[in-house]
Amino acid sequence: MIAIIDYGMGNLRSVQKGFERIGFAAEVTADPARILAAEKIVLPGVGAFRDCIHNLEQGRFVEPILQVIAEGRPFLGICLGLQLLFSESEEFGLHKGLGVIPGRVVRFPEGMKEQGEKLPVPHMGWNQITLKAETPLFNGISDGSNVYFVHSYYVRPDDPSVVAATCSYGLEFCAAIRKDNVMATQFHPEKSQGIGLQMLKNFAELH
Repeated sequence: MIAIIDYGMGNLRSVQKGFERIGFAAEVTADPARILAAEKIVLPGVGAFRDCIHNLEQGRFVEPILQVIAEGRPFLGICLGLQLLFSESEEFGLHKGLGVIPGRVVRFPEGMKEQGEKLPVPHMGWNQITLKAETPLFNGISDGSNVYFVHSYYVRPDDPSVVAATCSYGLEFCAAIRKDNVMATQFHPEKSQGIGLQMLKNFAELH
């Protein structure tokens, strides 16, 4: 069973529909016991880091998340679900994250330019990823594939070896990570058409 964690923030239905389109059932659940019983876990997220951490704590999701990760079950974070895995975020002050991946979540600097044009923040729309490390999530995915982003903050891992893909937007930033059974993307696979559906299929087929 694939469990999609419902903590009140995230485009849960679109993620669920993404799995359904490739022939896999995924359950949206706000029950910590269902998360502990799941074979694979997905943590989506949109909104502010501070509010998401608060909701995870209030919903009693933190311990189940850390437990299933420690037990080695496949775990996929999407967008804010990637950022929440990190030690801390500087969004609206400094806030502690889940601490699974050492590092910090930081904002894109103002005034970034590309070919003389000022780049808007948030980074929104299609952009190319550069694959940096092998991960089952990217099986069948070509280097330079276009995926869909919506974010004003990005992650800076302390350990560069966890970076699975990067993207360029005024600077080169981490677009995906992989550490053992934990995979996470800054972009939205469920909004990235065929490329993203292939990633969801890769995750669903993990053992």
